[in-house]
Amino acid sequence: MGCCLLAALVMAMPRLAVVVLWMTGYLGSAYQTFLWPLLGFIFMPWTTAAYAIAINEWHGQLTLGGIVIIVIGVFLDMGSHGGAERARRQRRTQPDEVK
Repeated sequence: MGCCLLAALVMAMPRLAVVVLWMTGYLGSAYQTFLWPLLGFIFMPWTTAAYAIAINEWHGQLTLGGIVIIVIGVFLDMGSHGGAERARRQRRTQPDEVK
C-alpha cells in the first residue's frame, strides 16, 4: 500500500517526492552519497525517485522490474525536458503582440 502512495506522489510532483523520500530516509538507503540525489533533484527527479524505489523495493538488488522502472523514469525526464524545449521554441517563433 505504501508503494502505491509513493508512486502516486512521484507521478504528481517528482521533486516534492524526492524531498519526501529524502526526509523519510528512503534515498539514504538507496544512495551511498548525498551528491547523486542532489544532482538528481536538480536535473532528473523522475529517475532519482525511480532508482530509489527500485533499489528499496527489491532489497538492494537491481532486478529486471527495477530496470524497467528506472527506464520509465529516464523517459519521463527526457519527455519533460523535451516538452519544455518545444514550448520555448514555440514562444520564440511567435511574433510579439503589437500594442
